[in-house]
Amino acid sequence: MTEQEYRETFSEDESVGWDAIDAELEKLYGDTEPRHYGSIIKYWMGGEDPLDGTSIYDCEEQTPHRHIISYGMSELYFSPESADTEFSKWGFEFTFRITPCKLDPDSEYGTPHEPFWAINLMNNLGRYVFESKKWFEPYHFIPANSPIRSDTETALVGIAFVPDPKLPAIDTPNGKVDFLQMVGLTQSELDWLWQDPSTARCQELIDKMRVDNPLLITDLARTHSYV
Repeated sequence: MTEQEYRETFSEDESVGWDAIDAELEKLYGDTEPRHYGSIIKYWMGGEDPLDGTSIYDCEEQTPHRHIISYGMSELYFSPESADTEFSKWGFEFTFRITPCKLDPDSEYGTPHEPFWAINLMNNLGRYVFESKKWFEPYHFIPANSPIRSDTETALVGIAFVPDPKLPAIDTPNGKVDFLQMVGLTQSELDWLWQDPSTARCQELIDKMRVDNPLLITDLARTHSYV
């Protein structure tokens, strides 16, 4: 699509990229309405959080968990200059599958165990990308330099990024978007990865996890290591 064709197809008030993400989520969850939390002040307007919002779905597959999807690492809005680009802004959105934790607060909508800490973690990682100009790709990993949830004694202290097993990459009018699922890592797993910090090594670890956890759900209570 050329820039001119883009302008002829979409209007300035359309959320072109956002709508493309929603269309993919509708394939997975049908007409189920997620709980959505948006930023008060957009990042491009001077706000602190790079994500314009996050949606949370309750999922019963494999084991009850929350499926969280970010909006903001890709180009969400009317952007004719993106018409002929390969990737939409940073080229991905974060996802995260986590088991409910009794420590999570009730949301303003009365939903128990809402994982606001996970949304904060996504924003912190997004801030790293925007500030460092270093983006994530499948089978990258990063240490958190602390527990991934700061107010708990979880043994998970790092994050791997993997293709979301239920959300394939999509081609939007603003470019390609991968859905990179965050997976919590223990210190011993991080140490093992640092011995050979290649994507092949990380994929090897993730494949071991998939054997008994095919959806790669992160459980803050996990203490065992896969290496």
